[in-house]
Amino acid sequence: MMKTILKEQITDKCAWIGQEIADKTDWIYHLSPHMLTVLNSALKKLKEKNLVAPHFVKTDALIEDEKFLEQIEYISNELENGYGFIVIRGLDAEKYNETQLANIYYLFGLHMGNAVTQNARGDLLGYVENVGDKTQKMTRVYETNAYLPYHADLSDIVGLLSIRKAKQGGLSSIVSSSTVYNRILEHYPEYLGYFYHPAWYDHLGEVEPSLSPIFSYYDGKLACRYLRHYIELGHDRRKVPLSQVQTDALNIFDSISHDPRLRLDMMLEPGDIQFCNNYCVMHSRSSFEDYEEVEKRRKLLRLWLQMPNARQLAKDFPGRNGIPKGLGEAA
Repeated sequence: MMKTILKEQITDKCAWIGQEIADKTDWIYHLSPHMLTVLNSALKKLKEKNLVAPHFVKTDALIEDEKFLEQIEYISNELENGYGFIVIRGLDAEKYNETQLANIYYLFGLHMGNAVTQNARGDLLGYVENVGDKTQKMTRVYETNAYLPYHADLSDIVGLLSIRKAKQGGLSSIVSSSTVYNRILEHYPEYLGYFYHPAWYDHLGEVEPSLSPIFSYYDGKLACRYLRHYIELGHDRRKVPLSQVQTDALNIFDSISHDPRLRLDMMLEPGDIQFCNNYCVMHSRSSFEDYEEVEKRRKLLRLWLQMPNARQLAKDFPGRNGIPKGLGEAA
């Protein structure tokens, strides 16, 4: 009989504790001079063809350099079998303009996996900017300077490239969902079943809310999908109120996720790229104060990737690589 509920602590590298790895450097990847030379060569090909991200495909500037591809494989393996996240440094934001940074970033991602759509418009590259009206209910949080709660996106991997940082604040914050799981198992084992039981998610891009558990254990790996707002909205739309014990379970999940000892905060400097595995890392962002001038405001480019080395998912934990065009909106 296949084990459905994991009852042992996760001891893999993905079950990291923020305060224990904050001073480590093994989650930071520095682009070597060779990697930059290869990327610069690819950038020239795109310029010759007058192509700008995301309006090109991998073969438009195919990189066949063995050393480069070995490093792509290393990064992809770290995301699936290591910490579940990586920060790539070495792109000089003073040397490259915004278009060049976007082209390098997007091409890099295409050599890792397939870019998938992030909203109903079919966007393959998302712009994370403080341009939204917070008084409007439909304004997405990432379009404002407000605090963004911990969540996982609807793809195997989410990437962020920093173009400009805010005047003050705007820290990127991540937490291991495996570590959250370990704490639930240790302190609240009686609630464990509720996290495996399907909840109604108002998955954006779907006409009606659909079922998915928060945790799923399959083929030796734990996967997590957590978007509390979507769960509450899904139950509301289905007219299936959350029970008190379900609400308690969500509160437990949130309280553990927000433990300052567990999370890892970082400032993404211009040119930095962060990739996170949505099945084992949740991400958040602190509120921030921005510049008055629009051209100086905080700006990041978001990329959602479907990965060839992604973990196998159980049937009752359906994969969510992208948002179907024309049906809904991204968070």
